[in-house]
Amino acid sequence: MVTLQRAEDALKSVYLGTVTELLNTKINPLLAKIEQTSQDVWGKEIRKAAKFGINGGIGAGDEAGELPSAAPNNYLQFVTTLKNLYGQIEISDKAIRASSDERGAFTDLLNAELEGLLEASRFNLGRMLYGDGTGILGRVTAMGSNPQVDKPHNFIEGMVVDLYSPDGNFIRSGLRVAHVNRDTNRIRFECNSIIANNHQLCVQGSRGKEITGLGALFDPTRDIYGISRDRHPFLVPHIAEPTAMSEIAIQKAIDRLETHANSVVDFIAVSADVKYEYQEFLGTFKRNIDIMELEGGFRTLSYNGIPVVYDRFVDPKTMYLLNTKAFKLHQLSDWRYLETENGKILRQTQGKPTYSATLVKYCDLICDRPNGQAKLTGFGL
Repeated sequence: MVTLQRAEDALKSVYLGTVTELLNTKINPLLAKIEQTSQDVWGKEIRKAAKFGINGGIGAGDEAGELPSAAPNNYLQFVTTLKNLYGQIEISDKAIRASSDERGAFTDLLNAELEGLLEASRFNLGRMLYGDGTGILGRVTAMGSNPQVDKPHNFIEGMVVDLYSPDGNFIRSGLRVAHVNRDTNRIRFECNSIIANNHQLCVQGSRGKEITGLGALFDPTRDIYGISRDRHPFLVPHIAEPTAMSEIAIQKAIDRLETHANSVVDFIAVSADVKYEYQEFLGTFKRNIDIMELEGGFRTLSYNGIPVVYDRFVDPKTMYLLNTKAFKLHQLSDWRYLETENGKILRQTQGKPTYSATLVKYCDLICDRPNGQAKLTGFGL
């Protein structure tokens, strides 16, 4: 007979390892390329020493002359707080009782809930990787009860968002997305709300609490990891706007990173329109479209052996050229369940006949070589 205790045991001993593996390697190809480590985590913070420049203690001299003066490596200390990532599954008491006499039915129930969690994580973790850490999904560009937003790719049906004023003041919470029209960039909510221009829409409760994604790394107007970019220009990635898609434009950026930052590009991320232009470019010049398989089972295009990966969360007309070895996801520990004092992970939802279990991970993303990354904009059909 399936009981609540057996459900807990299954979630802990059978499902946790599988779900952790899937969350880390199967939901996003960029995340699968980034090393995850517990190094440099101190309490609630990540403190990482990042080297820049070269050792200056070299030089030529006379046979009996003085040796070069010592000039050790240069380091900066990056500091960021661990971000709190949560994923929750919910099972009703009725469903547990209905499947209590059949283990297979209960297994199917858990599988369905965990698959739903993975699908939600695929969207939200992918969005955070390319986001700027603010939690802002988009800004309203045309007011109304079905407002138009500047980044519709960050929204999906079922998402619950908070509304903020243009200057960042909280207005209201609990707006649930009912429909996203991806042709007109308009959003309809379950409740009828008139939203004014330039207002911000954020993931519920997440404003300023998301991981430090590529959007933050490639924003030269903001300091990063507690360090001023004005004082340390190596913290600014290479950003260029070629006039047209070409192999030369891509290769020039790759060579620049290798020459000036000793950085080897091993991952290219593109928006949908850039992917289509790249395919058209290859077809125009009668080039074969090379397909490669990445870790995690992802299949993608390639450029000179470098994967060219389409991701829905890359802003339109954008191509990222990345050295993923410079990135690390620093974590306090891998995914774990929140537990009560007596070790229980399934808790009754207050006032409801349901039980919930919550997965948690405390982490943040750090790139220790920002000048070894590049962003090309202006491409796209």
